[in-house]
Amino acid sequence: MTDTTPYDALIVGGGPAGLSAALNLGRSLLRVLVIDADRPRNAATLTSHGFLTRDGVPPHELRRLARAELAAYPGVEIRSRVRVLELSRDGDGFTAAIGRTAPTEVASAASVLLATGLRETLPDVPNLRGYYGMSLFSCAACDAWELRGRRLALIGETRDLADRARLIARWTDSLTVFTNGSEAVTAVQEAELAAAGVDVRRARIAELLGDRGRIEAVRLDDGSAVPVDGGFVRPEWHNDLSFLQGFAPTVDAAGHLVVDGEGRTDVAGLYAAGDTAVPGPQQLIVAAGAGARVAGAMVRDAAGVSFTH
Repeated sequence: MTDTTPYDALIVGGGPAGLSAALNLGRSLLRVLVIDADRPRNAATLTSHGFLTRDGVPPHELRRLARAELAAYPGVEIRSRVRVLELSRDGDGFTAAIGRTAPTEVASAASVLLATGLRETLPDVPNLRGYYGMSLFSCAACDAWELRGRRLALIGETRDLADRARLIARWTDSLTVFTNGSEAVTAVQEAELAAAGVDVRRARIAELLGDRGRIEAVRLDDGSAVPVDGGFVRPEWHNDLSFLQGFAPTVDAAGHLVVDGEGRTDVAGLYAAGDTAVPGPQQLIVAAGAGARVAGAMVRDAAGVSFTH
């Protein structure tokens, strides 16, 4: 490893939150290091939606455009396909060991922004990944418009499944909820959904039927097959903070980092933005906005100033 390199700010994560923060920090003359493992949660998604001026652009293209813009700022450096293996406190700042599987670089920073995103676990359904990101999605706000008016499925095993069904029903009059053998939907919720025209199927899913990523039906263990034209999946999301050494910022019951209105955690100098922070998974444009907002707080904190509105 080389000697420790000092930075004003270290950003862990190269998604929309991290890159947006890097842009704004770079424009404020801070020396910034972005560490990007290049394993985005939306890697399976072919197009992104709801991002003003970029509606329908592939997520990887958004990241490429962002990196091209950041190249104009000499104070911003990006390391790709490496991770922060360990992040520890060092006086009032932080020290990061960086590499793929073993440290190859050490960097110090006065402040750190965690924009690592989340890891997701899909329901245990055979061949689900063959359709995920093409005709089955996880974000209604992102993808329901393209599926409006069609026969849709909602697959999940979490307690918020009924609420998600009520949301998705805005875009279709033909929605079937598949609990995959779980008790995700209570009897009371099932009756309420039935009254709203939403069917609930409790049998385990045997397989998904379709061709080249386009789902056509959900076949259940009871032998029935429900025709669908697309739909949504409710993953379980996980926040990996195992690289934090010797300190532990507060997280909520779902494991998301608790922050104030400007992205500060309860660890001095440590900030969070994007999916990793409360409330969790967000549209790309929301995550990018959060990154810009937190960058502003980081600049003001570094300057030792505060503003009242």
